[in-house]
Amino acid sequence: MIKAGIDVGAKTIKVVLMEDRKIRGKGKVLSGFNQEESAKEALEQALKEAGLSREAIGSIVTTGNGRKAISYASGDVTEPRAAALGAVFLYPSARTVIDVGAEEARAIKCDPSGKVLDFAVNEKCAAGSGAFTEAMARALEVPLEELGPLSLRSTQTIPMNAQCTVFAESEVVSLIHSKTQKADIARAVHDGLCSRVVAMVRRVGLDPELVLIGGVAHNPGFVESFKRTVGIDDVRTAEEPEFVSAIGAALAVGK
Repeated sequence: MIKAGIDVGAKTIKVVLMEDRKIRGKGKVLSGFNQEESAKEALEQALKEAGLSREAIGSIVTTGNGRKAISYASGDVTEPRAAALGAVFLYPSARTVIDVGAEEARAIKCDPSGKVLDFAVNEKCAAGSGAFTEAMARALEVPLEELGPLSLRSTQTIPMNAQCTVFAESEVVSLIHSKTQKADIARAVHDGLCSRVVAMVRRVGLDPELVLIGGVAHNPGFVESFKRTVGIDDVRTAEEPEFVSAIGAALAVGK
């Protein structure tokens, strides 16, 4: 039976089709104003990749902050549960899962079956999510996709004291005016983000078997800063980290 997992995120919607615990197809689109229609578009992408028709799908399970918006879903699963199931599927030794998306970040502690033992969520402040790097990239006047690689060229550590995105933007502008190198500011941005994420991780208990998922895990500057901040070099990141929760949603069928 084909199982579809749909992660209805704040910025993008991801779809994964699975059969016998193997991925058959994937799709991703911007969430837009109508999440249900966007989810249909992402589902069509995945079906096309898999060479399947809509009728082949036996069940559809959603996750993400818009999971209740998909009327044609068979059911839904919480974000921590989907993230844990997907991470353990890809990395069976995973015990701590860090999911950093566009507007939220969460840390999950799980057992070998992907059962959630504890979790913490940063959902009230953009300074602990991908939105923070987007805002700082605008302040630095560099494309978002260049911010991470830019930070890797940093030669010195610059502290960023602001704990709020609005104040941090002002701090970035001040650093620019004081002739601080953009690479050093970019590193400070990622260090600031990671300090908040790691503080959240420590609330659920830090296990060395770490997996980073979510769209921000594509950012090499974030990954390197996270390793420095958490003090662990062997941090796993999925090849397509934004699809991990959709995988978990598909796997949640029958669990």
